[in-house]
Amino acid sequence: MAPRKIIIDTDPGQDDAVAILLALASPEEIDVLGITAVAGNVPLPLTAKNARIVCELAGKPGTKVFAGCDAPLKRKLVTAEHVHGKTGLDGPQLPEPKMALQAAHGVDFIIDTLRREPKGSVTLCPLGPLTNIATAFRRAPDIVERVQEIVLMGGAYFEVGNITPAAEFNIYVDPEAAEIVFKSGVPLVVMPLDVTHKVLTTAPRIQAFRAMGTEAGRMVAEWTDFFERFDKEKYGSNGAPLHDPCVIAWLLQPGLFKGRHINVEIETQSELTLGMTVADWWGVTDRAPNAVFIGDVDADGFFALLTDRISRL
Repeated sequence: MAPRKIIIDTDPGQDDAVAILLALASPEEIDVLGITAVAGNVPLPLTAKNARIVCELAGKPGTKVFAGCDAPLKRKLVTAEHVHGKTGLDGPQLPEPKMALQAAHGVDFIIDTLRREPKGSVTLCPLGPLTNIATAFRRAPDIVERVQEIVLMGGAYFEVGNITPAAEFNIYVDPEAAEIVFKSGVPLVVMPLDVTHKVLTTAPRIQAFRAMGTEAGRMVAEWTDFFERFDKEKYGSNGAPLHDPCVIAWLLQPGLFKGRHINVEIETQSELTLGMTVADWWGVTDRAPNAVFIGDVDADGFFALLTDRISRL
């Protein structure tokens, strides 16, 4: 079978970086057409830079990286340096990227790619705020029906919020963009905190990366060493959740995950619950299902897959 064509939309972030590495390490199954950066964990100049650093680490400097939107549709940008450090990839020392940023805007790349590729052949994989995707949909509504699927990391239901009591970071940063995407009619698979908080970077799992003896393995270990300090202190857990790699793992081994096809709405009005993903998990409304909302994962299987693929780099 031909590799699945994807566009990764991202705001790296250590966990975004691991997701990109996983995708680039899996060329038999995944064809990364390009990476579009968005403002989120850190401002756009850093996310665009970080995406190129990761591509070079993977030994894939030919990957096309585009800078996209530098601010949410209607709101002031909220960032997460308190989690990821001032560069977004704090932890190990990182070289300046040598590969150039593409000249085109990330939104234009998304639009042009979906118009060029056969209808239903490109999957969008957003790992950050949904600003680029929503902007593309608003600017070029003809592309919406051409998307094969959107597999995204964002939202929460049982795990509530991680940036406010009710909201997960990616959705909170640009709730209006999330609303556009969730109401678009494109098939959605959502990796919320409910599942990402079950894939924790325990000490043995981090050691498995370090023991590879490769630059990619060392970097993954050092990145997880850095950002897990925040989550371990916050949640009292044995490690940090690797949120974004769940998106790529779903593409590679969907059998690792369990979820439900339900209705998910985005709160855009309330100050108290802004950015909340209101997931009708129990089917108590008559609202039509619009997303496969993932709730469980085989964590050992997930890390076996991740370790195997990172070791190939």
